[in-house]
Amino acid sequence: MSGHLHHAGGTTPGTLPALALVLAAAAAYLWLVARARDRDRGPQRLRTGSFLGGCALLAVALLPPVAAHGDFRRHMLQHMIIGMYAPLALVLGAPLTVLLRALPAGRARQVTRLLRARPARVLTHPVIALMLSTGSLGVLYFTPLYDAAAARPAGHWLLHAHFLASGYLFAWVVAGPDPAPGRPGVPARLVLLGVAVAAHATVAQLLYGGFGVHVHAPAGRIQDAAAIMYYGGDVAELLLAAALVATWRPERPRRRAALLTGSS
Repeated sequence: MSGHLHHAGGTTPGTLPALALVLAAAAAYLWLVARARDRDRGPQRLRTGSFLGGCALLAVALLPPVAAHGDFRRHMLQHMIIGMYAPLALVLGAPLTVLLRALPAGRARQVTRLLRARPARVLTHPVIALMLSTGSLGVLYFTPLYDAAAARPAGHWLLHAHFLASGYLFAWVVAGPDPAPGRPGVPARLVLLGVAVAAHATVAQLLYGGFGVHVHAPAGRIQDAAAIMYYGGDVAELLLAAALVATWRPERPRRRAALLTGSS
């Protein structure tokens, strides 16, 4: 793809700052874990390992050989890692719970009020989360948006940011151990996940068949990328379903109130 970004080593401008942000997120999480240690009775070793694993996945996605730009197959692999696998690992790290337990009670209540505010409830509505994570793929690959974004450094990083944020939001709403405003019950979340599976598979099949695709790449590479999306998406969504089952607990009012206020 002649119009796409190229840089020494297969990376793009901004890779080092992005990696620094990933490292900073890991360091901040560990700092919060240390502050919350006396008040956190949960499986924090597993959570810490999951969050750090998510950071490691992000680093892998930003570096060669995955970050070999100009190849639509590598873009799709990045999309899978940044938008599906890394967000799930980060979500299972329960960073919001760690934050609430590390903060003083007054600050924790302020964070809780922000979560209960209308903008947060709208953003975390299951349908909004689904549209941002899966629905946006149709706009990206079946309009000129992908080529326009991939040809500019700012657009390239905005794509990555969107994949990460929307993937995190969807994983949080569906299977996150952290409290979420307006999270529906397990049956509704399973239906939501089923819709995501079907939509993801449909996009992959349309890409494979070349129906309405607006990506300037050889047909063989688009088909390979579609296969990565199809099978990689299935695995990621199975992991998300497993996380939903593993993190589900009958919620008790006192336990929820304690979690939201950061008290032990």
